[in-house]
Amino acid sequence: MTDFEWKSGYFATRPFKTIGVIAALLLRYLYTLLFLYGFLHKVAHGWMWTGVMTEHFTKRLLELQAVVAAGPPSPAVTIASFQAVYLQSFAIPMAMPIAWIVTIGELVIGACLLFGFATRSNAAFGLFLLLNFAAGGYYNLTIPPLLLMSLMMILLPTGHWLGLDRKLNQKYPDSPWFR
Repeated sequence: MTDFEWKSGYFATRPFKTIGVIAALLLRYLYTLLFLYGFLHKVAHGWMWTGVMTEHFTKRLLELQAVVAAGPPSPAVTIASFQAVYLQSFAIPMAMPIAWIVTIGELVIGACLLFGFATRSNAAFGLFLLLNFAAGGYYNLTIPPLLLMSLMMILLPTGHWLGLDRKLNQKYPDSPWFR
């Protein structure tokens, strides 16, 4: 899949592959915008130096505790119970370091994906952040498509198609960062 070239002759002989590559790249840039927006939002609202993250975690914990207390045993209650324990035992006590990791992580992921630099490892980092958002009770209908986009970027060499990964892989062929 890394043999893709931005040449009209290539497009003419492999139109379906070209369409697939362009679609994958569009999804990569959509995913990139999500992380860059997340970074800008958190900086603009002071998440790294105020208690905003703690407030969000505490509010979500109270919502989850109400779900657990109100409902009979069910898969939804079990998930809400796990999310409440995750928030109470990990996220709330570590809210400030988490705010920094998430905010700076979103910047790193967004910038690297924008330039096609270490795209697979940054997509994996994005997947890690998304899974932690879900574990913390912030699961919604946008998470599954974003998880699929993460997996797509981990599996496909989008940084070779458009980005720095191809040149860096040629220069450092044994490095796992640019594959």
